[in-house]
Amino acid sequence: MHTPSVARMYDWLLGGVENYASDREACAKLLEIAPSTQLLARNNRAFLTRVVRTLVEDYGIRQFLDHGSGLPTQDNVHEVAQRADPACRVAYVDNDPMVLAHAQTTLHDNTATLVVSEDLRETDRIRRATDRFLDWEQPMAALFVSVLHCIPDTDDERSPAAVVRRTAELLPPGSFMVICQLVSDDAEVREQVTRLMEVSTHGNWGRVREPHEVARYFDGLEILEPLLVDVVDWRPDSDPPPPERRPKDWVEWGGVARLRR
Repeated sequence: MHTPSVARMYDWLLGGVENYASDREACAKLLEIAPSTQLLARNNRAFLTRVVRTLVEDYGIRQFLDHGSGLPTQDNVHEVAQRADPACRVAYVDNDPMVLAHAQTTLHDNTATLVVSEDLRETDRIRRATDRFLDWEQPMAALFVSVLHCIPDTDDERSPAAVVRRTAELLPPGSFMVICQLVSDDAEVREQVTRLMEVSTHGNWGRVREPHEVARYFDGLEILEPLLVDVVDWRPDSDPPPPERRPKDWVEWGGVARLRR
């Protein structure tokens, strides 16, 4: 509880109460570097809601695999999906002990949800853990929403791009990938936030990246319109989104893609 958690910081930014003083102090420092961070977090949550609803209603997806799901809050993936169709099944993957404890308590009575205690980089273990819960012969959506910036760059199969590629290789035909992460065109913001989060979380952090780096995650995938954008521009409820909804320091950037095979 004395070490900030990305999941608990996100909870505080969304107005939640499942956080500690260490998380709030880290958020205060983060807001000094990037004052529009709370707006960014809310935009990201709204994006997640729109994506899940769209995939259920427009593309017939009934299975979701949510990597780095974070703490339960309003409009979780299963809530959005099951409002559209109660038959939807959602597997949440996280390795934060507090996230797991809350999720297991909150979702105890929902038999159409599963909580998997794994590092999102362990793709084969996640596949085995969900084998009897998800139908791996039918299309599903794999979500990497605001989580890949928590994964450091490496030269092996644990890099963000490698994790995305391996996950895509496991998915059945007709499946979708939903990916967004924190990016900034401001080198100072990228460096300061990365340094702050690296120190605050004791190394449980990756890097704020640039849009062209995130675009590589989508190599070989068919990107849906409006392609890769600030998530506030992904099929917004109001068109165009008002200026006050646009963060000025950094954004969540990404989109939704379909497997071509």
